[in-house]
Amino acid sequence: MNSGPVGGCSRSERARGAVLGSAVGDALGAPFEFGPEGAFSARFPAAGRGGEMCGGGGWDPGEATDDTQMAVLVAESLLECGGLQLPDMFRRFRQWAAAEPKDIGLQTEAVLTSGDPWDLAAAVHFQTSQRGAGNGALMRAAPSSVYFAREGREATMDAARRIAALTHGDRAAWEGTAVFHELVRVALDGGDPLDAVEETLRSVHRDHQERYGVVLAPDWHPDLATEFNGAVWPCLASAVWALRTTSSYEDAVRAAIDLGGDTDTVAAVTGGLAGAVYGSAAIPERWTEALHVPLPGFGGRVLRAGELGVLARRLDDSDGLGGSGDGGG
Repeated sequence: MNSGPVGGCSRSERARGAVLGSAVGDALGAPFEFGPEGAFSARFPAAGRGGEMCGGGGWDPGEATDDTQMAVLVAESLLECGGLQLPDMFRRFRQWAAAEPKDIGLQTEAVLTSGDPWDLAAAVHFQTSQRGAGNGALMRAAPSSVYFAREGREATMDAARRIAALTHGDRAAWEGTAVFHELVRVALDGGDPLDAVEETLRSVHRDHQERYGVVLAPDWHPDLATEFNGAVWPCLASAVWALRTTSSYEDAVRAAIDLGGDTDTVAAVTGGLAGAVYGSAAIPERWTEALHVPLPGFGGRVLRAGELGVLARRLDDSDGLGGSGDGGG
């Protein structure tokens, strides 16, 4: 992002950009998941030509994956409960998982179908598997990052950790999601999230500061990743790298998908960050036209771009002060 934050963009446009931008990145990246590097640009070498919402790999053109489906469930729980009610959110996740969505992360599926209580399921899974640092909590964080942004750094990062912990027992996943929340908060306020990385790292749990410091450094490149980008560290780092090395929403998302691997999630995280920086007007209309988000387990509902925009507005209009406790449900 070599020109800094974009001026003349309202907070509401940035909020819509974060939510819609994440969904668009998800749907764009889905057909290229687990493919090789450069596959997106090889098929669509010129930006702006159209046809990129191509579908494939089991996905219809413009169809969002589990990343955005879970993000919508996060949004609707926050809005309908008037705050963070973790049992309600977990219930929605479990209802969705029981409907056999097209795609669901192995770790997330194991937690949501275990039958364990909401406040134990992820921890029990982590104790037995020692696998809990996937990007499945980070991928759904755009709506919650908008909702809690007005509360400030400490509160938004705490909320991110609580939501991540519903499905991921490894604190690494919590901290990565917390960093994303804070970077979006800075962008919504009109700041440059890249300038905020160093300060944000000071609020990361001390056991995880060093590792996140390495991957979020300006000289880090995805080729330096020590894990597949389905893990939380390289996923978040790749999104920050894509934002840092491009100067538009479109170019950032293209760069993210061209990394290959877990393309839908890396592009969703990138799209959330880039959307918060550049605003909703920067997202090409040709990408939003076909966008749709099925919600398995919820009466056959399918959300379109306009409905996601309404969600974003409501999330931004809320002050996040409806509670961030564990009660309810």
